Amino acid sequence: MNKNKHSVQRSLELYEQADALIPGWTQLISRRADQFAHGVSPIYAQHAKGSKFTDVDGRQYIDWVNAVGAVVLGHADDTVDNAVIEQIRKGSIYTLNSPLELELAEELNATLPSSQMVRYTKAGGEACAVAVRIARGSKGRDLILFSGYHGWTDWYQAANFGVDPESGEYPFAGIEPTGIPNVLAGTAVPFKYGDLQDLERLLNTHSGNVAAIMMEPMRSDLPPKDYLEGVQRLAKAHDVVLIFDEISCGFRLAVGGVQAYLGVTPDMTVLSKSMSNGYPMGAVVGSREVMAPAKHMFISSQYWSDCVGLSASLTTIRELKRRGAQTRFEEIGEQLRTALNGAINNAGLEGECTGVYANPVLSLTLPEGDERKVATLFIQEMAKQGIHCQLSFKATLAHSSEDIERTGEAAARALTKVKEGLENDALDELLEVDLKKEPFRRQVR
Repeated sequence: MNKNKHSVQRSLELYEQADALIPGWTQLISRRADQFAHGVSPIYAQHAKGSKFTDVDGRQYIDWVNAVGAVVLGHADDTVDNAVIEQIRKGSIYTLNSPLELELAEELNATLPSSQMVRYTKAGGEACAVAVRIARGSKGRDLILFSGYHGWTDWYQAANFGVDPESGEYPFAGIEPTGIPNVLAGTAVPFKYGDLQDLERLLNTHSGNVAAIMMEPMRSDLPPKDYLEGVQRLAKAHDVVLIFDEISCGFRLAVGGVQAYLGVTPDMTVLSKSMSNGYPMGAVVGSREVMAPAKHMFISSQYWSDCVGLSASLTTIRELKRRGAQTRFEEIGEQLRTALNGAINNAGLEGECTGVYANPVLSLTLPEGDERKVATLFIQEMAKQGIHCQLSFKATLAHSSEDIERTGEAAARALTKVKEGLENDALDELLEVDLKKEPFRRQVR
C-alpha cells in the first residue's frame, strides 16, 4: 500500500484519466509516471518559475529534470517570455516569411563552428529526420550509421529490425519496431560508441552505401581522448556526412556546443531543447556544401519558422552568452557535485558524483541486481522532500546555492535510507512504489 499516495492524489487521478484518452498516457516517454517513483513523484504540474515547479496537488519542487534539458535559463524566464509576448503582439506567424529567420540563422552561424546554412523544425526528432534527408540527398546514398538516441521517426526506429552491437538485443530495449515499414530494415545500423575499429569495419563493409554518421558526441561524460577526431577522419576518408546530434548536450557545456568545447567540427549539427528555453524549436545547421543541395529536396512545414520559436531562440542564445553560461554552469555543477559527494559520504555509501559539470550523475557502487531498486528508492525519497530528480541532474542558470544546499541535504537523507535498505536487505520494504522503468537503452553514456 502506498503510504504517500495522498500527496499526489490529483496527479494520480489525471493520469488515470489520461489512460483512457491518450495512448501511452503522455506525449513523451520521459514524462511517463513509471520513469520516476509512480505514486510518490508528481506527474502533472500547474506552474513553473525559475528552478522550481508546483504540481497540481499544490506542492513545490526544486526541478533537476527541467523538461529533460529543454529549460536552460530557468522556467518562465522573464527576458525570453517578454520577447515572446512582444512578438505575439506583432503576430505569431505571417503569411510571408519573417526576417527573424535570417537573424536567427546569422546568430547560429556566429555561435556554432559547423553552421553556415540553417533549416528549422519544431522538435528534435524531426530535426534528426531532416538532417538524415539532407545527408542522403546530398550524397545520393541510403545507409545511416548511428550511435546514440535520435528520436521516434521511421529512419531511426528501423534499426530495431537489427541488433545492438554490444548486447545482441534490440538497439532500443523494450521498443519493438511496430508500425515501421519492413522495407526499411538495414537502412540504419548502430555502431559502438568509443570503438573506432567497429565504425571502420562498418564503413568498409558498406563501402559506397553510407550517407552519414549520425552520433551524439557525448551525454554525461566527455568522449574518450581523440575519439571524435578519429570519427571525423573516418568520415572524411569514406566521404560520408558527419552529423553531431547536440539536442541533449548542446548549449550547456559551451554555448557553441560540444563541438566548440572540444574543437571538433562536424559537417552538420542537429539542435533543439536548450536553444529556446522550452519553446518548441529545432534546427539543422551545417556546411554550405552539405546543406545547399537541400533547396532541391522537398522539406517543408508550416510551423517550422513561426515567429514565437524564432524569437525565443534568438533571445535564449543571446542570454546564454550575456549571462556567461559556460562559467555559471561550471560553478553550479561543481557546487552540486560537492554537495552530492558529501551526501554519499554522510550516508556511508561507496560511490561518487560523476559526469561533466553540465550533467552530474550519481554513481553508486552497489550489489548486482539492486541498481533499479536503489534508483527508485532514491527518487522516491527525494520526491517526498520536494526534490524532483533522476540519478542525473540538469541545472538551469536559475538554480541557486540554496537550491543546491537543500538538494544535498535531501540527498543525504535519501541515501541514508538507501544504506539502511542495503544493510538490512530491506529495499523492497522501503519501496512504496513499483520499480522505475527504463524507456530504452542509450548507447552513449
